[in-house]
Amino acid sequence: MTKKSELRQDLVSKDWIVIAPGRGKRPSQYAVRKKKRIRAPIGTCPFEDPQKSGNKKPILVRKNAHGWELQIVENKFPALQHRKLCAATSGHGPYLTMAGAGYHDLLITRDHDANFPRLSPRQALQVFQAFRDRYLMLAGDECVSYLSIFHNWGKDAGASVYHPHYQLIALPIIPPDIWHSLLGSLEYFASKKRCVHCVMIDWERKEKKRIVYENEGAIVIAPFVSRGPFEVRVFPKKHLPYFENTLDADLVGVVDALQAALRLVEKRLGDPDYNFFIHTAPIKNKVDYEPYHWHIEIIPKVSVPAGFELGTGIDINVVDPDVAAGVLRA
Repeated sequence: MTKKSELRQDLVSKDWIVIAPGRGKRPSQYAVRKKKRIRAPIGTCPFEDPQKSGNKKPILVRKNAHGWELQIVENKFPALQHRKLCAATSGHGPYLTMAGAGYHDLLITRDHDANFPRLSPRQALQVFQAFRDRYLMLAGDECVSYLSIFHNWGKDAGASVYHPHYQLIALPIIPPDIWHSLLGSLEYFASKKRCVHCVMIDWERKEKKRIVYENEGAIVIAPFVSRGPFEVRVFPKKHLPYFENTLDADLVGVVDALQAALRLVEKRLGDPDYNFFIHTAPIKNKVDYEPYHWHIEIIPKVSVPAGFELGTGIDINVVDPDVAAGVLRA
């Protein structure tokens, strides 16, 4: 356990972070919500009946005896829009530009109040199966290089609507964070002949200090190089580079671990807002990315980046990951 400040380098990205537990509050003081989360009224919710609210016909829908249970629709306010031709780069003075071509979808679940950790195991698995199905649909578009799948829970995490929903944005480029992670994974494999994430998992299981939750198929850890307080990651134990190729038998463990991790975050940290997102290998050039290991990252909104972080790109984490894991496990 670190008591004094310490610089740590990420094994994959090579980015440096600062662990500075002396600057922060006691971990028990990180319960951020003093009052019950404000519930938006159902009567004015645009996702109670997405089509009545002006959304197009679902791209994908799952039904039960009572009607739709889950649906994927185009975002009415997309960051990127589908175009017939692939976007090409062009010059604007010294700059490169590209048309905002892509896809921006929403996955909406039926229950107005059931966020991901409150879904039944079957419903939670169904969400990830729908992610995978839509991923495979978009992978057939030659213009798509990467699909970002993420969830914003709460206003501080960027959610503008209370009703639980998830976003999928298909990009014509590989995002910088993903690219750095890919390069780091490939470089480590070229040098050590092992998956860097598998090495991390083996080390965490050996040390046992930063494991938050574990089942037969997945593990949740507070990374040794955590960028912020109580950051956790969910890894399938099996080496799986591509989310979209993951079988149901392997998804079950990951989904269970994600739900367990989010329940612990909510319980131990006072129901904070949070983001979670999937990092996976890109859609194209699949043979090149076999050393990668897809995973999910959870970022609770319990701190705010300040001048140093913004000015240097170096994050300061004021909660030692060993302590964070202990708080979440307790």
